[in-house]
Amino acid sequence: MGLRSGPAFVIEATLYTDAGCPWAYSANPSLRVLEWRYRDQLSWRLVMIGLREEPSDAMVRTYDPDRVLVRYRWFAERYGMPFSRTAKKRASGTGPGCRAVVAAGMLQPGRDWAVLRALQVANFTSDLYLDDPESIRAALTTVDGIDADAVVARIDDDEVLAEYERQRAEARSAEGTPAHAQEKTAMSDGLVRFTAPSVVFRDGERSFVAGGWQPLLAYDVVLANLDPTLARVPLPESPDPLLDFFPHGLTTAEVALLLADGPDPTPNGRVAEATLSALVAKGKAVRIPVGTDALWARVHESITPPTNSTVIA
Repeated sequence: MGLRSGPAFVIEATLYTDAGCPWAYSANPSLRVLEWRYRDQLSWRLVMIGLREEPSDAMVRTYDPDRVLVRYRWFAERYGMPFSRTAKKRASGTGPGCRAVVAAGMLQPGRDWAVLRALQVANFTSDLYLDDPESIRAALTTVDGIDADAVVARIDDDEVLAEYERQRAEARSAEGTPAHAQEKTAMSDGLVRFTAPSVVFRDGERSFVAGGWQPLLAYDVVLANLDPTLARVPLPESPDPLLDFFPHGLTTAEVALLLADGPDPTPNGRVAEATLSALVAKGKAVRIPVGTDALWARVHESITPPTNSTVIA
């Protein structure tokens, strides 16, 4: 699944992210709401941060699977996205995974979003390693319309490397920005970089920065100030239209926030799961177990869980 872009847009939205960041992964419910609410009034652009090419010596020495599971549990309980119940055996870099996203966008413009989505889900719910090309290939075989072999073959291609380095440099240009003032940045290679999932909204010469992880209300405030004339598509009363609009599947947390009402909505995962389960009972949807939760999609969609995912029935 990817955020749509189109010619009839008003505001450019640049997402700075990395498939290895749990904060970026946990922000997906809010991004789904923005996609539903504003449609082609937003033109999305993806910039990969490239957190690390390979794990540092300190990361390797101090890697503790039990500590990783505690962290995963905290994110799952607080933000609702599915996480694995088993930790990986080692720490990993994220550079090759980021370059796979870049390569996909160069091979098929716009498909980088689908690859990012697949790598995020697989990274946090399976034994995928973002620095292992074979692991990446296995995850991408589940994505409709993506040639996993072609993407992996270009991970170290000169053109892909050049574009990846350009994106990394852009991500490391956060010094003096509102994100920096809000302490939503980090130091990388001596430069101040945006943390994932920073979003910069631009309308001509005007721009607003939502640095790092932000609640949905923060995006709402930014966009209302940038352009109060933006049309807002009402949230649906049931998940039915959501499964049509997001054909590659939604997690329970994403559906819960999409169904929540009010200026500062509180999602109800149990209600969302119940309404989705009712669609499954009627044969109108399918539940694909992924990690601690599931993806929900139309029955006709050929969606499969990430390879070697730890599923909970």
